[in-house]
Amino acid sequence: MDITAFSLDLIKYVLAGCIVVGLANWMFWTKYNSYTFKLKMLEKKHAVNKDLLPLRLQAYERLILFAERINPANLLIRLHEQGLSAEDFEQHLVNEIRAEYQHNVTQQLYVSNAAWSVTKQIKDNTVALIRNARMGLQAGASAKELSKVILGHVAALDENPYELALKTIKNELMS
Repeated sequence: MDITAFSLDLIKYVLAGCIVVGLANWMFWTKYNSYTFKLKMLEKKHAVNKDLLPLRLQAYERLILFAERINPANLLIRLHEQGLSAEDFEQHLVNEIRAEYQHNVTQQLYVSNAAWSVTKQIKDNTVALIRNARMGLQAGASAKELSKVILGHVAALDENPYELALKTIKNELMS
């Protein structure tokens, strides 16, 4: 056997071995890196969810509290003052609802779009209810008369929109 043929065979075998080892190494490292990347992403997502969950729960809690506070049954009792005219009481109620809404506006970062939409809609509907109720009263009507008309409108509805809003918000939280 001459040295040239031996060297050529040796180079072929070494080169073939290097190619096989290189391919196996490449396949292993791509799968390993992919697995490591996915694992790190899961860990990061878990850490974010761990920090975000208390904020989400608090946001839903505040939306429920908002819906309860602007419910006319609660709002009228809480804000009623003797001697107010219907116009003054209307303005006081609308200002209170807007202040409550502004206080909770940042909660939309942590809740679903559906939950925030329900919250915004219930606020708008409550303001419209108060304004429409006052429009139907005579000039110089009292706050007590306005309260009766508002509660009468809510009682006349087939389904209580505030209970529906609470149910929707709770369902969004559970999903």
